[in-house]
Amino acid sequence: MRAVCQRISEASVIAEGRVAGEIRTGLVVLLGIDREDGPREANALARKVARLRIFEDEQGKFAYSAVETGGSALVVSQFTLVADSRRQKGTRPDFSRAAPKEQAEPLYQAFCKALAAEGVTVETGVFGARMALELVNDGPVTIVLDT
Repeated sequence: MRAVCQRISEASVIAEGRVAGEIRTGLVVLLGIDREDGPREANALARKVARLRIFEDEQGKFAYSAVETGGSALVVSQFTLVADSRRQKGTRPDFSRAAPKEQAEPLYQAFCKALAAEGVTVETGVFGARMALELVNDGPVTIVLDT
């Protein structure tokens, strides 16, 4: 499981012609789920994201997590994060490692539930939908976390 975490000052996701989720200060979490992932990985990655210290203190050092700042997270599923382009002859990525919808959707929900249980307010996109994500990356700060 892979999470691309972006510190943002505002973000929203539009799916099916409507705003599906929207937050102010916090994190956009793009979540990719691998065929080998299960509930254990979802819980472990949610814990890492919740505790990721990328919010600055008075001296400008990364000292606080989303939990400590009361920030929110906008979690958007993104199967393309588990693409493999290393072994391709051409330039088309291989998505065979991405979990199928029947496996991935419950793990996406489990991740969101575990993140909320850590104390982060969670908004989401629409699993499997084509979405438009708008965000203001603060810093910019972008961190990739894997399980």
